[in-house]
Amino acid sequence: MVKRVIYLMLILLGVVAEAKPSIYVAKEMRPLYDRDLFLYELLDLSLKAANYPVDIQHVKVHPHQQRTLLALSKGEVDLHWSMSSPAREKLAIAVKFPLFDGLIGKRALLVHRAQLARFEAVKDKAALAKLVAVQGHDWPDTKILAANGLKVRPIVNYQAMFDLILAQKADYFPRSVIEVDSELAAQSATDLVKLPGIYLSYPAHFYFFVNKQQPQLAEKLALGLSRLKESGEYQQLLARYFELSFLSTARPIYLDNPFFHTD
Repeated sequence: MVKRVIYLMLILLGVVAEAKPSIYVAKEMRPLYDRDLFLYELLDLSLKAANYPVDIQHVKVHPHQQRTLLALSKGEVDLHWSMSSPAREKLAIAVKFPLFDGLIGKRALLVHRAQLARFEAVKDKAALAKLVAVQGHDWPDTKILAANGLKVRPIVNYQAMFDLILAQKADYFPRSVIEVDSELAAQSATDLVKLPGIYLSYPAHFYFFVNKQQPQLAEKLALGLSRLKESGEYQQLLARYFELSFLSTARPIYLDNPFFHTD
């Protein structure tokens, strides 16, 4: 009787609460940029919009996209985000909402300041094909550039790509317009600059990827993201995080993406 009274008192006091499920979110061991902060906030807002309270636990992972997606497929983490590809969508559930509204496929070119004059002659894909790009060895972008006849040097180490540009051992490093400014600020290298005038443009989507054992999480994220877009909150969040005037002053060089699909 005493235990029952105590239990009822706890309920009245709000001490007893339904335990929230935990989800394990991959967190790359590297500096966080505006892109990352945007995604963390979008994740939180999406779950709240879907009325799906969870306890988010971060799992530190190496900044290696394919390795993290494999960890998802093995159930070691529940959620990560990545640029999509057919191969990646076989490893986990892709929540088919473009998190950056296609901006992940708008690529500014990082170059060495001493090479700016050389790039003044680059106006199209044919001219760019004479130069050498660096990209992550497991990035979908590497295959996209190669499929368009561009020379690409695949690199394992993230920082090494910046270093190769600074050492003038590669010509350009394409970076999405939603990450390039944060990365430039983090590098603090005055000889590393964003090429004015042109950028690469190809269709690409960046999705939340969910462990296949967590279909309810994927469904709730899709619901929450849809509600945020309908309310305008998603668009407001995107505008708050990213300054995109560069796209209105530069000219795109369009590339095909043979790996892109929207179904």
